[in-house]
Amino acid sequence: MEGEKLIEYRGGFLGAPLTFFLVVVFQLLSKWLDQLKKKGSRNTREAELRSEIKHLLREASALSQPATFAQAAKLRRSAATKEKELAQYLEQHKKEIQMSYDMYGKVLLVSKVVVYLILVLWFWRTPIAIIAKQLVQPFGE
Repeated sequence: MEGEKLIEYRGGFLGAPLTFFLVVVFQLLSKWLDQLKKKGSRNTREAELRSEIKHLLREASALSQPATFAQAAKLRRSAATKEKELAQYLEQHKKEIQMSYDMYGKVLLVSKVVVYLILVLWFWRTPIAIIAKQLVQPFGE
């Protein structure tokens, strides 16, 4: 009698909403992490380098006369150097971000496994569905 009450309490009004809530939270966290990984992040250093490159290229294109060719070439070389710097920075930043996303993904996966195992053990003896005896043996014994 007491064991049946324990089973009812575990599988009663607390178990199903708690399980549903945990599964939804884990799914939302996984989706959010995937979206962050795909979207990436832009920071101020990247924006500064891009604006400097655009500015240098605009200045170089404005100097189109033969007398200012050397100055325009110098600006173009400077823009090329900035582009290389930006590429190196983006590569390094991408590696750092990827490592952090991988770490968060692993932590999320481990926590999912642990919580799901706890839920399985908690509800191990709780029946999922109960069929009335009259439905199984409708004509008696």
